[in-house]
Amino acid sequence: MGARVRMIARVAGRYPALLALLAQLCAALLVAGLMALAMQLFSWRPSGLAAGLLLGLLAASFGRWFGLASWWWWLNLGFVPALLLFSGAALPSWVFLLGFLLLLLCNWNSFGERVPLYLSGARSRQALAELLAQENADFRFVDLGCGPAGALLWLARRFPQAQFVGVETAPLPFAVAWLRALPLRNCRIRYESLWRTDLAQFDMVYCFLSPVPMAELWVKASTQMAVGSLLISNSFEVPGVPAGQQVELHDWRRSRLLIWRMPGAS
Repeated sequence: MGARVRMIARVAGRYPALLALLAQLCAALLVAGLMALAMQLFSWRPSGLAAGLLLGLLAASFGRWFGLASWWWWLNLGFVPALLLFSGAALPSWVFLLGFLLLLLCNWNSFGERVPLYLSGARSRQALAELLAQENADFRFVDLGCGPAGALLWLARRFPQAQFVGVETAPLPFAVAWLRALPLRNCRIRYESLWRTDLAQFDMVYCFLSPVPMAELWVKASTQMAVGSLLISNSFEVPGVPAGQQVELHDWRRSRLLIWRMPGAS
C-alpha cells in the first residue's frame, strides 16, 4: 500500500493532468454504480445535472486524495457540470472543439512542466519594478514561464538599459509574447522549457509557477545562479528554504513575492 501511495505521489508531481483524468474516471465509475443501485432499489433516477455535480465533487475529492495541487480541485469540480450545462446550449459543435483547442494551446506545458497559466498582475509588476530599481541598470532578467509576457514587456519598457528574456512552451501564449516583444530591442522570447534554461546567464530569475516544481527549481538555481543573484517567486515557496525577503502585494489572491539572494553554486 505504501509503495502504491509513493507511486501516485510521483505521478502527481510529473503528470498532474493524468491524475486529474484518473480522478474523473474513478468518480464516473462510482456515480454510475450508485445510479444503477438507486434505480434498482428505489426506482429513482437523478437528473443529469445532479449526477454531474456529484461526479464533480467526487472527482475533486479523489484529486485531492491523489495529491493534486489545490487549484486542480476547482477544475475537477466544474469540468463535468460545465460540459452538461453547455451541451444544452444552441451552439455549433465547432465551438466546443475551438474551446478545447484554445485550452490545450494555453496549457500544453502543464503536462511536462507541471505549471498552469498564471498571470502577474499590476501589483506584481510594480513590486518587481521597485526591486529592479535597486540593481545595476544593465541587469539581465528572465521570466520562467512568461505567458503572454505582459509583466515582462512592461518591465522591459521601464528599464531600457537592462536585458529581458521570457521563456514559454505553451504555444499560444508563446506566439502572443513573441509578437508583442518584436518592437523592443531589450526583450526576447524563447520557446524553451524552464528546465533547459541556463540560469547562470541572469542576474534575476522570476517565476510564477506552482508549488510542485519549486523544490526542483531551487536545486537548479542553487547549482547555476551566481553569488548575489536573485531568485524571485510569486506566491510559491521553496519547501524547507525560507525566503530572505517577502513583499506582500495586498491583492485579492493575497499574493507575495518571495526573494532569495543566492549564496552561490553548491
